[in-house]
Amino acid sequence: MSLKITVLGSGTSSGVPTIGCPCSVCHSADPRDTRLRPSILIQHEGSNIVIDTTPDFRAQILKAGIRKLDAIVYTHGHADHILGLDDVRPFNYHQQARIPIYAAPPALAIIRRVFEYVFDTKECSTHVPKLDVHEIGWEPFDVAGLKFEPIPITHGPQTIHGFRIGNFAYLTDHSDIPETSIARLHGLDVLFLDALRHKPHPTHSTVEASVATARLLQANRTYFTHMCHDIPHAATEATLPPGIFLAYDGLEIEA
Repeated sequence: MSLKITVLGSGTSSGVPTIGCPCSVCHSADPRDTRLRPSILIQHEGSNIVIDTTPDFRAQILKAGIRKLDAIVYTHGHADHILGLDDVRPFNYHQQARIPIYAAPPALAIIRRVFEYVFDTKECSTHVPKLDVHEIGWEPFDVAGLKFEPIPITHGPQTIHGFRIGNFAYLTDHSDIPETSIARLHGLDVLFLDALRHKPHPTHSTVEASVATARLLQANRTYFTHMCHDIPHAATEATLPPGIFLAYDGLEIEA
């Protein structure tokens, strides 16, 4: 199985630059320090699957040149992961098809509340996203011919979804990874981990904690994502052990 993964966004919920911030990272000339909200595109045998629809979804899809969307998979229901959902409407129009979405019940409850108009059964004279909703739990499920294996991760007080697809795993927004999940993450080629900043945070991993996780799991390549403006790309990556890198918007990886 061959996957192409494109990083659509590698930033935290505020993005980088952060509004009103005078710091050096927010004003950096390095394009890798410009980070939209966290999302990836997975491409496999002609299918395009997006994990999370951020508030930057429209800009991310245009930048990536994506003209067809086969499915959306959600990690959880926080604003920075769902608020771009309305922008699937052009895909509905061009494909003349509904877009499958996959999410756990807590995330679906938030999506249904935030986008109430999408799920209103009354006749509507305007265009709204047309979705096929699939509720997921902790059992593997199929998306456009790919087997997604849910990986429970801790995001502050919540347990949310990470995913393993073959020898690739995407774990964003985690403050901890349970031992039972660690046991399911060995033998990876490519691993993505949350690494918000150096200072501890109640709902996110630090760079140092994620380095320790990467060393434990020993994936061939580990990429950090969901980074805030405390993390200058070039200076931080220069301190990382071999095989560990910072993701950046537009990064393309084969797995």
